[in-house]
Amino acid sequence: MSDVTAPRAVLRPTLRVTPVQLKELRALKVAVIHPDDADGQQLTQQLQRIGCQVQAFWPPVQTLPAGIDIAFMAVRPDIIGLQFEWTQRDDAPAVIAVVTYENPTIVEAVLGLGARAVLPSPVRSFGLLSALVLAREAHRENRSLARRLRKVEAKLLGVRHVADAKAILMKAHHISETEAYDLMRDQAMSKRSPVEDIAAAIVNAHEVLSLGRK
Repeated sequence: MSDVTAPRAVLRPTLRVTPVQLKELRALKVAVIHPDDADGQQLTQQLQRIGCQVQAFWPPVQTLPAGIDIAFMAVRPDIIGLQFEWTQRDDAPAVIAVVTYENPTIVEAVLGLGARAVLPSPVRSFGLLSALVLAREAHRENRSLARRLRKVEAKLLGVRHVADAKAILMKAHHISETEAYDLMRDQAMSKRSPVEDIAAAIVNAHEVLSLGRK
């Protein structure tokens, strides 16, 4: 009997497209920012076969219609250096870069667009569905993380305002930390506002009143 143990199969996660995801894809509004060449026509036709609502643009536009979910963008040497403000908005669509070849300049441009996926040229039907799903999910996860980060930052700022406001009240009224917090809490209850908002108002008022003393 051999002492060699056969290697176990390595299980890798696979991309599974659920009926819900497919339904979402069919409802997507897609911008194809690409020349009207073979790649642009193939891309538009394949997206329409999936059921997406497609709008084509070329040359590149500085603004996109409201409600665009996905933007396919041809990354070519002639767009290098152009600024696309719509990619920086909070409600920016997920970007999928369409690239003909790779070099450091093109890769840098892809990164600058914040692309969630890359589709190589010549465009084929194979890989398009995966690119759509991956870009959609990555974009959704990034937005979720950004919202959570903003909430954490707001919470930390609120904690700092409460601490600063307590210090201001303690010094101004010669009261304890607990009494200072109780004052803010009572104000918050009477105004039906969060304690953090009352604290921020106290801090802001103190800063304004302190300007003339500097």
